[in-house]
Amino acid sequence: MLKVRVLTAAILSCLLLLGLFALAPRWMVLVFAAVLVGGAWEWGGFGELRPAARAGYAAGVAALLWAAWRFTAQPSHLIGLLTAACLWWTGALLWIVAAPARRRPVLALFVGVAVLVPAFVAIARLLGASGGVARGPVLVLWLLLLVIAADVGGFFVGRRFGRHKLAPRVSPGKTWEGAAGGLAAVALVAAAGAVRFSLPVAGAVGFGCAVGLFSIVGDLTESQCKRSAGLKDSGHLLPGHGGILDRIDSITAAAPLYALGLFGSGVIS
Repeated sequence: MLKVRVLTAAILSCLLLLGLFALAPRWMVLVFAAVLVGGAWEWGGFGELRPAARAGYAAGVAALLWAAWRFTAQPSHLIGLLTAACLWWTGALLWIVAAPARRRPVLALFVGVAVLVPAFVAIARLLGASGGVARGPVLVLWLLLLVIAADVGGFFVGRRFGRHKLAPRVSPGKTWEGAAGGLAAVALVAAAGAVRFSLPVAGAVGFGCAVGLFSIVGDLTESQCKRSAGLKDSGHLLPGHGGILDRIDSITAAAPLYALGLFGSGVIS
């Protein structure tokens, strides 16, 4: 299973790099929109929707992506939406800690909108960034490297040293040791990025670790929704990984904070 997981990840990484640096940003915006609409289809399963209703839900999310894109053309609206998203993710952490996994299909559908729409806006606006320390595709790549570092570091450190469960009711396989290992890997990627973009290293590492923490919350939130719906994976599209949401869950939480930090601080425009 690990070999299949690694092979799938390698293929996806190659396709992603090709898309980021070979396609025009507007085309990559459409690619990410398509991925998130596919994620919305899977999220409809968390709401126990039948196929026709799931298609309607995905279409509704697609319309919201377009509306949010238009709305955030004004910088103040972008900052406002990203701030609201970060507040939502802070609340999601409290939800994971305090609320047991119960069947709440309608609530799950609203959660899906709060997860998917801000993530699309964050990534789409990052891709279109034209001023600051780097071009949009490079900034998106740094975000992805931070999230991958948290995931890979957490996986291998957790397998080797994990003893204390992080959220046993939600994701029994995750441990505090794994989370610490993931954040250590994030700190290294953040420091490398700081050097590459001539940013203060201490600030970049602190910011990167915050993004890493949000990525963990995103993973746990999707796990909470899956568990409440009685599902092991969100889908079966990606061998060794499950569905689309199983691969992008961490990114959906990390992207709004990452974009807010960069746009809000004036590092990019």
